[in-house]
Amino acid sequence: MPETMHILLVEPETLLRRTVSMTARSLGMSQVHEAASTDVALRMARQRTFHGAVIAVECVGSGAGRRYDLGLIDELRAAESETGRPMPIAILADQATPTLLAELRERRISRVILKPFRAKVLLETIAGFGGQKAA
Repeated sequence: MPETMHILLVEPETLLRRTVSMTARSLGMSQVHEAASTDVALRMARQRTFHGAVIAVECVGSGAGRRYDLGLIDELRAAESETGRPMPIAILADQATPTLLAELRERRISRVILKPFRAKVLLETIAGFGGQKAA
Protein backbone atom coordinates (compact mmCIF):
# COMPACT_ATOMS: atom_id res chain seq x y z
CA MET A 1 0.00 0.00 0.00
CA PRO A 2 1.48 3.39 -0.97
CA GLU A 3 2.44 5.88 1.71
CA THR A 4 -0.15 8.59 2.36
CA MET A 5 0.91 11.89 0.86
CA HIS A 6 0.83 14.84 3.21
CA ILE A 7 0.15 18.18 1.53
CA LEU A 8 0.33 21.62 3.14
CA LEU A 9 -2.45 23.96 1.97
CA VAL A 10 -2.01 27.61 2.98
CA GLU A 11 -5.10 29.64 2.14
CA PRO A 12 -6.75 32.36 4.24
CA GLU A 13 -10.26 31.68 2.89
CA THR A 14 -11.81 29.01 5.11
CA LEU A 15 -14.42 27.76 2.65
CA LEU A 16 -11.90 27.26 -0.14
CA ARG A 17 -9.42 25.56 2.20
CA ARG A 18 -12.02 23.17 3.61
CA THR A 19 -13.49 22.32 0.20
CA VAL A 20 -10.12 21.39 -1.27
CA SER A 21 -9.12 19.44 1.82
CA MET A 22 -12.33 17.42 2.03
CA THR A 23 -12.38 16.71 -1.70
CA ALA A 24 -8.78 15.45 -1.74
CA ARG A 25 -9.48 13.23 1.27
CA SER A 26 -12.72 11.84 -0.16
CA LEU A 27 -10.92 10.94 -3.39
CA GLY A 28 -8.19 9.21 -1.39
CA MET A 29 -5.57 11.46 -2.96
CA SER A 30 -3.75 12.72 0.09
CA GLN A 31 -3.97 14.07 3.60
CA VAL A 32 -4.30 17.83 3.28
CA HIS A 33 -3.13 19.83 6.28
CA GLU A 34 -4.81 23.24 6.38
CA ALA A 35 -3.20 26.49 7.47
CA ALA A 36 -4.90 29.88 7.39
CA SER A 37 -1.70 31.86 7.86
CA THR A 38 2.04 31.79 7.34
CA ASP A 39 2.68 31.46 11.08
CA VAL A 40 0.49 28.36 11.35
CA ALA A 41 2.05 26.88 8.20
CA LEU A 42 5.58 27.39 9.55
CA ARG A 43 4.64 25.70 12.82
CA MET A 44 3.19 22.75 10.90
CA ALA A 45 6.24 22.50 8.63
CA ARG A 46 8.50 22.23 11.67
CA GLN A 47 6.45 19.31 13.01
CA ARG A 48 6.13 17.10 9.93
CA THR A 49 7.49 16.45 6.46
CA PHE A 50 5.22 17.39 3.57
CA HIS A 51 5.25 15.90 0.08
CA GLY A 52 4.12 19.19 -1.45
CA ALA A 53 2.57 22.54 -0.67
CA VAL A 54 -0.05 24.79 -2.21
CA ILE A 55 0.39 28.34 -0.96
CA ALA A 56 -1.79 31.40 -1.54
CA VAL A 57 0.39 34.48 -1.92
CA GLU A 58 -1.00 37.92 -1.21
CA CYS A 59 0.12 41.34 -2.32
CA VAL A 60 1.33 43.48 0.58
CA GLY A 61 2.26 47.12 0.79
CA SER A 62 1.05 49.99 -1.36
CA GLY A 63 2.21 52.11 -4.27
CA ALA A 64 5.75 51.45 -5.43
CA GLY A 65 6.31 49.30 -2.33
CA ARG A 66 3.70 46.71 -3.35
CA ARG A 67 5.08 43.19 -3.47
CA TYR A 68 4.03 39.61 -2.93
CA ASP A 69 4.76 38.05 0.44
CA LEU A 70 6.99 35.08 -0.44
CA GLY A 71 8.47 34.64 3.04
CA LEU A 72 6.87 31.24 3.62
CA ILE A 73 8.31 29.90 0.37
CA ASP A 74 11.75 31.16 1.38
CA GLU A 75 11.43 29.46 4.77
CA LEU A 76 10.36 26.15 3.21
CA ARG A 77 13.18 26.27 0.66
CA ALA A 78 15.72 26.99 3.41
CA ALA A 79 14.43 24.02 5.42
CA GLU A 80 14.65 21.70 2.44
CA SER A 81 18.28 22.65 1.87
CA GLU A 82 18.95 21.29 5.37
CA THR A 83 17.12 18.01 4.70
CA GLY A 84 18.15 17.62 1.07
CA ARG A 85 14.57 16.75 0.10
CA PRO A 86 13.09 19.18 -2.43
CA MET A 87 9.37 19.80 -2.03
CA PRO A 88 7.11 20.70 -4.95
CA ILE A 89 5.28 23.96 -4.30
CA ALA A 90 2.37 25.45 -6.24
CA ILE A 91 1.17 29.01 -5.81
CA LEU A 92 -2.36 30.43 -5.71
CA ALA A 93 -2.50 34.08 -6.80
CA ASP A 94 -4.99 36.67 -8.02
CA GLN A 95 -2.73 37.64 -10.90
CA ALA A 96 0.63 36.63 -12.33
CA THR A 97 2.73 39.70 -13.01
CA PRO A 98 6.09 39.42 -14.76
CA THR A 99 7.76 40.44 -11.50
CA LEU A 100 5.98 37.73 -9.52
CA LEU A 101 6.79 35.08 -12.12
CA ALA A 102 10.47 36.05 -12.08
CA GLU A 103 10.57 35.87 -8.27
CA LEU A 104 8.86 32.47 -8.34
CA ARG A 105 11.32 31.10 -10.92
CA GLU A 106 14.18 32.13 -8.61
CA ARG A 107 12.49 30.03 -5.90
CA ARG A 108 11.99 27.00 -8.19
CA ILE A 109 8.20 27.41 -8.41
CA SER A 110 6.81 26.30 -11.74
CA ARG A 111 3.08 25.99 -11.00
CA VAL A 112 0.93 29.11 -10.57
CA ILE A 113 -2.83 28.72 -10.23
CA LEU A 114 -4.80 31.90 -10.81
CA LYS A 115 -7.85 32.67 -8.68
CA PRO A 116 -10.66 31.99 -9.30
CA PHE A 117 -9.89 28.45 -10.42
CA ARG A 118 -11.70 25.18 -10.88
CA ALA A 119 -11.27 22.67 -8.08
CA LYS A 120 -10.10 20.13 -10.65
CA VAL A 121 -7.02 22.25 -11.43
CA LEU A 122 -5.96 22.26 -7.79
CA LEU A 123 -6.68 18.55 -7.36
CA GLU A 124 -4.60 17.76 -10.47
CA THR A 125 -1.76 19.79 -8.98
CA ILE A 126 -1.95 17.90 -5.68
CA ALA A 127 -2.09 14.58 -7.53
CA GLY A 128 0.96 15.63 -9.54
CA PHE A 129 3.01 16.02 -6.35
CA GLY A 130 2.88 12.26 -5.95
CA GLY A 131 2.80 11.27 -9.59
CA GLN A 132 -0.88 10.31 -9.27
CA LYS A 133 -3.76 11.08 -11.58
CA ALA A 134 -6.68 13.12 -10.28
CA ALA A 135 -9.95 11.20 -10.08
